[in-house]
Amino acid sequence: MPATIIDGKKIAREIEAELIGRISDLSKNGVVPCLAVVIVGDDPASHVYVGAKERACERLGIRSVRVDVASDAEYEEVASTVRGLNEDPGINGVLVQSPLPSGMDEISITDLIDPQKDVDGFHAQNLGRLVQGDVSGLLPCTPAGVMRMLESTNLDIRGKRAIVIGRSRIVGMPQSILLAQRGVDATVTIAHSRTSDMADLCRSADLIVAAVGRPNMITADWIKPGATVIDVGVNRVNDDSEKGYYLSGDVHPDVREVAGAVSPVPGGVGPMTIAMLMSNTVRATEMQQ
Repeated sequence: MPATIIDGKKIAREIEAELIGRISDLSKNGVVPCLAVVIVGDDPASHVYVGAKERACERLGIRSVRVDVASDAEYEEVASTVRGLNEDPGINGVLVQSPLPSGMDEISITDLIDPQKDVDGFHAQNLGRLVQGDVSGLLPCTPAGVMRMLESTNLDIRGKRAIVIGRSRIVGMPQSILLAQRGVDATVTIAHSRTSDMADLCRSADLIVAAVGRPNMITADWIKPGATVIDVGVNRVNDDSEKGYYLSGDVHPDVREVAGAVSPVPGGVGPMTIAMLMSNTVRATEMQQ
């Protein structure tokens, strides 16, 4: 039987519906949540992502501020922009869109953001809270979105084997912590480019979260029958179509013939990441009140 498709768009709409009441409560007190996005340079994918965030803000009644900085800007110009947004009481959430131009220290820029406005959840203070088991604050959006997707499947992963493929500070590492936290209690393995026998590890897993950035890397023969597979990857693959490319996840489509549940690309983790960013923006606003 083909896998159940985990509809990220549907779950994201449910999250947005939950947020509308909280935004309304804030507005009764004269507060309109405001998200500021700093975009450095002209990376086409970044502009697409920022546009999606702006549309989500518009749907929910969140004020959106976009700050464009030239690709040849010096570090101090970007840093000064972030500091100004930190100090602006009308700004509740701040994020600096990745990737930054080559040579600019992304972690250093991220750590300049006020932790209470760090709606990406990447500041060292927010990641540190997560390591301590505190999930009440601003969590990294994609891992938090994956957890909501898993909740929607009613999958009990207590004691089950989970493998996270990818060890980035943005997805892989915080994802592994969320899966292993008390109350979730998965037994987690982190795999990466130097992992040997990765296929064998995947075949033993009840849950796979693929966040490696390689199109169609995870194939059907890697999958334990009935396993849940969450595909975080969004890869542009060149072709001869009118667009000149198509979007592919890290998981091959044939996996659907073996797995029990699979998230699609597009329409899976992507909408969830934006929904959790909106949730973090509202949460940040509430914390600041």
